[in-house]
Amino acid sequence: MVDMELLKKIVEAPGVSGYEFLGIRDVVIEQLKPVVDEIRVDKLGNVIAHKKGNGPKVMIAAHMDKIGLMVNYIDKEGYLHVVPIGGVDPRNLVAQRIRFFTDKGERYGVVGHIPPHIQTPEDRKKAADWDTIVIDVGADSREEAEEMGFRVGTVGEYAPAFTQLNENRIATPYLDDRVCLYTMIEAAKRLESHEADIYFVGSVQEEVGLRGAHVASYAINPEIGIAVDVTFAKQVGDKGKIVPKLGGGPVMDEVGPNIHPKVRRFADEIAKKYDIPLQAEASPRPTGTDANIIQMAREGVATAVLSVPIRYMHSQVETADLRDVEQTIELARHFLEELRPMDLTP
Repeated sequence: MVDMELLKKIVEAPGVSGYEFLGIRDVVIEQLKPVVDEIRVDKLGNVIAHKKGNGPKVMIAAHMDKIGLMVNYIDKEGYLHVVPIGGVDPRNLVAQRIRFFTDKGERYGVVGHIPPHIQTPEDRKKAADWDTIVIDVGADSREEAEEMGFRVGTVGEYAPAFTQLNENRIATPYLDDRVCLYTMIEAAKRLESHEADIYFVGSVQEEVGLRGAHVASYAINPEIGIAVDVTFAKQVGDKGKIVPKLGGGPVMDEVGPNIHPKVRRFADEIAKKYDIPLQAEASPRPTGTDANIIQMAREGVATAVLSVPIRYMHSQVETADLRDVEQTIELARHFLEELRPMDLTP
């Protein structure tokens, strides 16, 4: 059963790409340390937790970082101008709250929006862009904003807004990838007997180029690599092209250059054995996940992607089904418990 208190803690912990040390890294260490044999943080900031075994070496990775914002200018009226860290759509920022991490602690700001009463017809036709986004932090001048702790380079992220929609569904910023980070941690906690030599990795800087997984997979040199990340669920406006649905179970890419056929087939066998519904999607090109870079480590790694489906990715209202989360935990757990040496020649 999903631990809602822990899930919320993981989702809301600070950690924009490159700044995972602001909060989420400590949470991951706190949760994994009691259930692994050794744990360390590398020079890039990845958390690498090792649960020893004599079988195949497997790396399972979920990224810790969030998309976010960085202040690049403070104007004379005290408004912050920002640039994106990762894939932020400026249209999602209008009239939203932003949590900043300043020299003087956490501060909040709001993205201003022209009231409809004073918009011109031309204004109503325009979408927000990075030239029009300004953030009001309550200051009346640049000097006052700086006194509050704001600087060029201050980072921020969507303000916490964890919402339970009904018994099974939640909506919140940063299910990407914190819901999968939670599933990886829970799978590690539930793990019983296993032969595999397992490395649980909380990777950094995925949203800005899969950077942490690149470094971690080189150091670990695994035989098998599993990226745990979110994927798209059917939603309004998908034009019928998205297959996975909320409440339908975890998702794995079916075929494609980033997916090792034998690893994928083994996951299918585990899902059937434990009566876990497993949704499939096609991946005709390398995935935009840590698996893409893990696959190319050293002499090559047999990779796959295990996903929790969500709606409205990279927005403040990412939505998931808790039944999918629970089933993803169980699939990951049994996959790791039953993994044995195999011929990984495709």
